[in-house]
Amino acid sequence: MSAPMILAGGIIAAGQGSRLKRDGFKMPKPLLPVAGVPLIERVVTRFAQVGITRLQIIFNEDGQECAAFLQERFPNLDIRCIVKTTRSSYESFWEVGQRLGPGRSLMSTVDWICPERAFRRFVDRAQHCSWASVVLAVTPFVADERPLWVTLDPSGRVTAIGGSSGEVVTAGLYLVSGTIFAEAPPPSTLGALRDFLMWLVARGHPVYGVVVDQVIDVDRAEDLRLAEGLARDEAWTPRDSCGGLS
Repeated sequence: MSAPMILAGGIIAAGQGSRLKRDGFKMPKPLLPVAGVPLIERVVTRFAQVGITRLQIIFNEDGQECAAFLQERFPNLDIRCIVKTTRSSYESFWEVGQRLGPGRSLMSTVDWICPERAFRRFVDRAQHCSWASVVLAVTPFVADERPLWVTLDPSGRVTAIGGSSGEVVTAGLYLVSGTIFAEAPPPSTLGALRDFLMWLVARGHPVYGVVVDQVIDVDRAEDLRLAEGLARDEAWTPRDSCGGLS
């Protein structure tokens, strides 16, 4: 049986990028170049490479230029931009998820760097977990001040999330069932996105993890140096504004 098709994508890009600003980077975080390519361009391109051409993307109110950049850079994609300063990462996730519809969607933060092969592997494996409410990309590579630790059972189901230790950490990529947003608590009741993931696991929702060995979240100058090393190991080929990718 073939895996259910991913119908749409959602990108969370409404954070303030405070740690990067502290390190001297003044541009909006989604436009931060990694090996010459802005973060948001990298994520949208990855989504298009797996056939996702309909996207909902949220920026904060300082990110108007990010929305304009996307419309110019990707004229062949159906990109809907939400410009709103939210109170939390969960509110941003909720705002995007409510607009994606009832099917399965690929959602992510804006600040991960991952080779194309590893990304495709995650998407392929996640699609085959058709019974899961959420499939998380998780990684053993930890380079975050506040990692979200995850413990998996032998089948890949998440048995614990949060705490001070675990086997792997979340990596900013999520394949989600649209049905979870019908019962998701309102943003006023939860803080960060991590709180929602813990809420799902605590209530017995089937949440699974797929291990991705090579992924870096770019939050600080030192992360940027690591990410540029990883990105330069892989040739980056712009694909004619990503229209008509096979």
